[in-house]
Amino acid sequence: MPLWPVYTGTNEPHDGIAELPAPPPWRAFDGGPVLPAPDAAADASAVSPDRTHRAETYQATEETVQLVNAALYLRRPLLVTGPPGTGKSSLVYAVARELGLGPVLRWNITSRSTLHDGLYQYDPLSRLYAARQEAARQDGPRGADDRSGIEHHLRLGPLGTALLPYARPRALLIDEIDKSDLDLPNDLLNVLEEGQYEIPELVRAARLAPDGVAEVLADGTDERVPVARGRVRCRAFPFVVLTSNGEREFPPAFLRRCVTLHLRQPDDRHLAEIVRAHLGEPDSYARTLIDRFLSRSGVGDLATDQLLNAIYLARSADLDTDSLDRLAEQLMPYLGRAAQSDVF
Repeated sequence: MPLWPVYTGTNEPHDGIAELPAPPPWRAFDGGPVLPAPDAAADASAVSPDRTHRAETYQATEETVQLVNAALYLRRPLLVTGPPGTGKSSLVYAVARELGLGPVLRWNITSRSTLHDGLYQYDPLSRLYAARQEAARQDGPRGADDRSGIEHHLRLGPLGTALLPYARPRALLIDEIDKSDLDLPNDLLNVLEEGQYEIPELVRAARLAPDGVAEVLADGTDERVPVARGRVRCRAFPFVVLTSNGEREFPPAFLRRCVTLHLRQPDDRHLAEIVRAHLGEPDSYARTLIDRFLSRSGVGDLATDQLLNAIYLARSADLDTDSLDRLAEQLMPYLGRAAQSDVF
């Protein structure tokens, strides 16, 4: 029997991704040549201590574990919605760390983002400059150090890198997809459904290359990867997490192709687990802050980091009562001013 769950939410790294069963026939991909998986020892967030901490301390709910595994089994993107501060972007780092998927590829969406930005970037002006330098330097065949080829001025984006034919899936975060213009979700449909794309500049250049293979830079690294005849097709469909603050509606066709997870504000038990993971066992005062945090849940959007900031300050800051009171009010405004009997 295949392993379920592959992702357990325990924050203990393991090789369960190797036991993931074959994909459904309609989600099988055969891209090649196969690239080795990124070094599992390269933690999903190794470049940032903050992201490493988030990955190690993420507290997944049972619903989160089940829907992450559904996305992994079905080879579908995971659309994560919910209010700010509920851990939407932290989830992908936790999954990548536990399953050894290598460094997380991240695409931060703005209102100006296009599908092209996520797939690759090509700089024709730098290529023109390099060609002029080469022509001025010598006449005749291209030199061994000639940098005028298209492949030297093209870099794959985070989405384009995630769809390379890796032996194991890569982890990709498409953050705040609801900030995009109206066309981007629909533009993503075909690429995420087919698991492939073309780079027209390399397709044209392949006619002049002996083997049609160009080596281009992948996102987040200085290493080059082969692209045959300008076409990229994945082999292991990436673990794609799209986050949304729920600020817009998405097209039905887009939603049908995603597994959807809605993160809610944590309850008292879950908040206590979060505090324990970040700051150790919550004391009586921390539990008082948790209760106050929950009692104000109807006032507005609450962010869990406000609670963590207030608890940390209460434990660590060498401040007088009035100063600590003012700081806590700024960091966790929805709790209001502490009563005189409180620690603040």
